[in-house]
Amino acid sequence: MSKRYVLIYGDAFVDYIAEDQSNSRFTKFLGGATVNVAAGVARLGAASSFITVTGENETSEFVRNELIAEGVDLSFSQIVPEKEVSGVYIHLLENNERHFAHYVDATPDIQVDFSSIECEAIQQSSVFHFCSGTLFHPTALATTRKIVESMKKSNVTTSFDTNIRPLRWESEELCRKIISSFFEFINILKLTEEELFFLTQTTSIEEGIKSLQPYNIEALLITVGSEGTYAVINGEVVHVPVEKVIPIDTTGAGDAFVAGILSKIFLEGHPSTKEDWIRYIAFGNKLGAICATKSGALSAMPRLIDIKQ
Repeated sequence: MSKRYVLIYGDAFVDYIAEDQSNSRFTKFLGGATVNVAAGVARLGAASSFITVTGENETSEFVRNELIAEGVDLSFSQIVPEKEVSGVYIHLLENNERHFAHYVDATPDIQVDFSSIECEAIQQSSVFHFCSGTLFHPTALATTRKIVESMKKSNVTTSFDTNIRPLRWESEELCRKIISSFFEFINILKLTEEELFFLTQTTSIEEGIKSLQPYNIEALLITVGSEGTYAVINGEVVHVPVEKVIPIDTTGAGDAFVAGILSKIFLEGHPSTKEDWIRYIAFGNKLGAICATKSGALSAMPRLIDIKQ
């Protein structure tokens, strides 16, 4: 059976992003880490399919229309009339880093149930990607675990961006426990330097990497902003630099990085050598840097024309 798309699962969000560092005025964008990746993959010329749940109100219709306009397939997504899409208010700090200030979620218990996902969704995916953004909810957690286990059995490349948002978790301990429980099932683990320290309770990249060694993750990717990415490829540590840019807004840069790597895997195949991995990671670095030079998240996701320029 031919592999038709990169499959992504997660929540759709509406991002309310501060217009400046006063954090007093906000502009509405379609957002959410998995949404950004789904759209980012499509913008790079790879087929993208997104599993999520939306409702029937104006905001949900806005979300679906925006995703379809981006070229994202929603065949396996679900509509539950009373579902209200979540929102997050994002503040800008002095160094143009973003801070997730608070969430708005009126219907947290309406989540995708695994039993309603068609088998075709899993069978025809060449790459699967997810984040931790819904893992705090029991239904979403169970759904994610079943999808990931199915992907493992089908030898589908599975990517996990920890994308930790502490405000959404009952406790730090529970957050660490649940996120780390997925490590044995995945091929690619992407996390920031801060997330590495949080999860491993270490204070250096070297210590953090050593702490994760028992999981034997094929590609451990630790992004360090303007310094690029530290990658552990089949146990070997390499540093992949990135061209320096002047950042305007780093919101979504990590999602652009992931979209770059997933699109490469879909279009060119799973990396078979360390050199292939480095090439894919360098491409992801470039996309993250381009994204950081623009305001917004989804609106800043690079297109092929941006790369050529």
